[in-house]
Amino acid sequence: MPRATSPPSPSPAAALPSSDQEVRPSPSPTCPEHFRYIHSDLSPWRESGITREAVESARDKATFRLVVVGGRAYVDKYRPAYQTRDVFTLWGILQLLARYPGRVPDLDLMFFCGDIPVVRAAAYPDTSKAPPLFMYCTDDRALDIVFPDWTFWGWPEVNIRPWAPFLEEVERESRSMPWKDREPYAFWKGNPNVSGLRRDLMRCNGTDDGGKDWHVRVFRQDWGYANRNGFKDSNLAKQCTYRYKIYVQGRGWSVSQKYILACGSPMLRIDTPFRDFSSRGLVAGRHYWPIDSARKCPSIKFAVDWGNAHEAEAQRMGEEGSSFVRDELSMDYVYDYMLHLLTQYARLLRYKPTVPENATELCLDSMACSARGRAREFMIESMEKYVADYEPCTLPQPFTADEVKELAQTDEDVRSKVKEMEEQEKET
Repeated sequence: MPRATSPPSPSPAAALPSSDQEVRPSPSPTCPEHFRYIHSDLSPWRESGITREAVESARDKATFRLVVVGGRAYVDKYRPAYQTRDVFTLWGILQLLARYPGRVPDLDLMFFCGDIPVVRAAAYPDTSKAPPLFMYCTDDRALDIVFPDWTFWGWPEVNIRPWAPFLEEVERESRSMPWKDREPYAFWKGNPNVSGLRRDLMRCNGTDDGGKDWHVRVFRQDWGYANRNGFKDSNLAKQCTYRYKIYVQGRGWSVSQKYILACGSPMLRIDTPFRDFSSRGLVAGRHYWPIDSARKCPSIKFAVDWGNAHEAEAQRMGEEGSSFVRDELSMDYVYDYMLHLLTQYARLLRYKPTVPENATELCLDSMACSARGRAREFMIESMEKYVADYEPCTLPQPFTADEVKELAQTDEDVRSKVKEMEEQEKET
């Protein structure tokens, strides 16, 4: 048993390659592991296929319907999305068509632009009867089909640039402040009003009434003030000045996770049931440190204390997280994920897609020209500059039942080890 004064890392560090070995060819012949969840997401309809009636049964939940016919995209909007989520999701699909012309098959799908999955598995004992609905996240009790979120092409309302230029900027900022020179605390900044978890996190800030310092530095983000102030104090690329960064969900899933990982500081992820398309590839103890949502303050303090006492291992975890988003979440892979998902989905359709009566065609020029301000700026910045002259990465095979069990067991082992380490600390 490890001693409480010097617990071992929960990370399987000995099994991991060093960062200078993690050089992949571009493009990679085989897609990253999280691409295998494409098979999982589509498995309810693998045997039965998808009929037009099944697609249209998701209309009451969908924000819009997207149809691609002959390489041209059409949209039928049903209800407003929050801010410009729908606009930038559709913009991203147009970029996919521009990057891989002629390779996106004819298809017909429904898309929901929300934060919480809405196709609940419990409502469909026969999962093949569930409506196929695309959205940004899922959880273990949902059947929604996960698609990359709109922020990869920009979030103008909060001045978050498209993903590719953001990654370049955050890498420069991270290099300017080495990990050991950063503040030895756990940092979070955001809107706490959207969830109880975030409001509870605010109670960990600084010292509590009993004089306990939880090593947490959290800050309330007022997006209205930030907008009026020109976003001078809310550049995510410049929030890499702390050794540890906290991820906490919002009302549901939050887009913030990839931005937190990009800093190169270990992500302390407060337990959440929600997973987006790439976060399913994250490994507890390697890419992030799991935090018990029921005892946030002491769990975060323990993680910070442990990391400050084991700097090499903590820095390694931060590097693993940032390497994941740089290498396995590059825009090349975002587009390849989209292409593979849409191709596999289209193969399940049991009818020939046609353009709906009320649909309008999506065009690059008309979308960009009609946009204003930052929305137009981000569209231009995220516009594909070339046609891919190579094949996308090769889609890996589905997970086997044994592999699913092994993944779950590995995750549970890391969490049990962290809990054991915390319990030992309490006893000293």
